[in-house]
Amino acid sequence: MSASTMSKFGRVGLLYGGTSSEREVSLMSGTAVHKALQDLGVDVVAIDAQDDLLQTLPSYNLDRVFIALHGPGGEDGTLQGALGYLGLPYTGSGVLASALAMDKLRCKQMWQGIGLATTDFAVLDQQSDWAGIMQSLGGKAMVKPACEGSSIGMSRAETPKQLQQAWQYAAEFDMTVIAEPLLEGAEYTVTILGDQALPSIRIRTNEVFYDYQAKYFSDDTQYQCPSDLSSEREHEIRKLSMDAFNTVGCSGWGRVDLMMDSKEQFQLLEVNTSPGMTSHSLVPMAAKAAGLNFEQLVLAILEESL
Repeated sequence: MSASTMSKFGRVGLLYGGTSSEREVSLMSGTAVHKALQDLGVDVVAIDAQDDLLQTLPSYNLDRVFIALHGPGGEDGTLQGALGYLGLPYTGSGVLASALAMDKLRCKQMWQGIGLATTDFAVLDQQSDWAGIMQSLGGKAMVKPACEGSSIGMSRAETPKQLQQAWQYAAEFDMTVIAEPLLEGAEYTVTILGDQALPSIRIRTNEVFYDYQAKYFSDDTQYQCPSDLSSEREHEIRKLSMDAFNTVGCSGWGRVDLMMDSKEQFQLLEVNTSPGMTSHSLVPMAAKAAGLNFEQLVLAILEESL
């Protein structure tokens, strides 16, 4: 890379690791991104974002930040607000969009409010009518913490007793827990890069659902990219994903996860504003299908911070 391009970015701080439950994945993402930036000739310093980050950050004399953190603390708007206060440009979405995208409950409320396709849901707590909720959700449910990622704290329920147990498990990770009807159709994900939706990916897993193990460590999980959709349905899923991304106010890059319902209609699950960048990750896979190698992808994400 030319010296003029290097000077365009200045000194880049790569933030990874962190203290969330997704630390392990973030370390893998950060290692891959760090190598790519080094190979591109960018002046980059890798920083494991610990509790003293805001005290130590000024000592690095950074010009901008590449965020490779996942989960609360790195992906929920708090870090974005701090970097904004320090006057440091950063990759990915801003404060409000990051906070909203991390909050599955408010995301779904917003999508429902403007008529984007997403399932009904119930908010669970100690006083919940477990049998009534099970019935209203169609007899099978997926339970998840509202503000966690990587399927952490998620489980499925098929009886009122299981629903209560699933709530107790999810509540260990977040105070707000939601339950949705169990979708058993095909699962897809769409990467957004700048103002473009990249080719969709079809996900198939042998696990009970596409959980943490299936996402990051299983060699049995199958990915199809470009996916099995017709050109009309590919256009539909990309437009829905772009609308979901823009509605939340996201920018730079991200990933929208969806599933089909029993009528083969796409239903929005969530938006990730700082997706994984590991060997098993979906964003590099979609970028490759769009003609971008890993280094070109990393460069494109960094350029969005200019």
